[in-house]
Amino acid sequence: MTIEIKLVRRTRRVRTIALVAAAILVATSVAGCNKKIARTPEARPVRAVTVETAADGETVSFTGQIRAKDEVNLGFRIDGRLIERTVDVGDVVKAGEVVARLDPKDEHNALASARANLASLQAALTQARLTFQRQQELLKNGWTPRAKYDESQQLLQTAEGQVQAAQAQVRLAEDRLSYTILRADGPGAVIAKGAEPGEVVQAGHMVVQLARQGGRDAIFDIPEQLIRTGPRDPVVQLALSDDPQVKALGRVREVAPQADLATRTFQVKVAIIDPPASMHLGATVTGRIKLPAPEGMEVPASALLQGAGGPAVWVVDRQNETVSLRQIEVARYDPTGIVVSRGLEKGDVVVTAGVQMLRPGQKVRLLGDG
Repeated sequence: MTIEIKLVRRTRRVRTIALVAAAILVATSVAGCNKKIARTPEARPVRAVTVETAADGETVSFTGQIRAKDEVNLGFRIDGRLIERTVDVGDVVKAGEVVARLDPKDEHNALASARANLASLQAALTQARLTFQRQQELLKNGWTPRAKYDESQQLLQTAEGQVQAAQAQVRLAEDRLSYTILRADGPGAVIAKGAEPGEVVQAGHMVVQLARQGGRDAIFDIPEQLIRTGPRDPVVQLALSDDPQVKALGRVREVAPQADLATRTFQVKVAIIDPPASMHLGATVTGRIKLPAPEGMEVPASALLQGAGGPAVWVVDRQNETVSLRQIEVARYDPTGIVVSRGLEKGDVVVTAGVQMLRPGQKVRLLGDG
């Protein structure tokens, strides 16, 4: 009986030892597995794009105004006191229509004086002509000396010259009198005025500025860099600033040869092709042109990293599913993308999301284009 009890106790002890050993073995195996899993880090999910297309040209826009293609300053050809201006800003005039008048009193007096002087000289010419004719008849019959005849001939020629000069003075006085009336040289609209009735104006001073009917221009102030690097003969897309639905196309017609001293910009005139009726003179317009595409590849701006070595991007090795940092040169920065002039080639896979959490050689898992 004692022997059986001892055997039972021994058997239970062996079983306990076996269970403990098995538990230790399982724990050891699980720990080993955990260590093995820890040694193999999980691939980080990222979004990436494949570089496929070259960069597109940038579109730039500027704000300008609509003006007439031909603008002319109407002014008097003589000095005088302005007594009447028959038009105001916004009026439409026809060719030959009177727009302003000067006080003609002085010109009337000058014309009267010139005509009186002409009449006096014409009377003297008639007397000189009769004298010459008498001397001519007397010379034929030998009743007058040759010297007397020559003198009468000289007096006749002098009188004829004086009459011609007086006639020219009369025409000049008539012209000056006509200059006291200012007329439009063609149809158009008054866009500015430079003098009011009662003012004394000088010859050539702008009294009325006229926008002639016909073509219209969009006027822009363009920076020097764009003048130097922009396209030579671009098509300009135009639209009203307050109503972008009103559109038109234009071509550069004239570029100022010198920059503005204050703004350092060049005035550019764009001829509007078939301008809509709603593009009124003075309206604000937006012009857009597309610049030539720079050399390089375009990628999303989110791919860019700024490191100590300069701009860089993460490039994915598809075979090893790892990333490496590649230095690049950026030709252009845009809000949504960058143009890389050096450092990338067609077919490269560039990370666009999660770039701040990567390190060289790290395993990644592509989620798709982003």
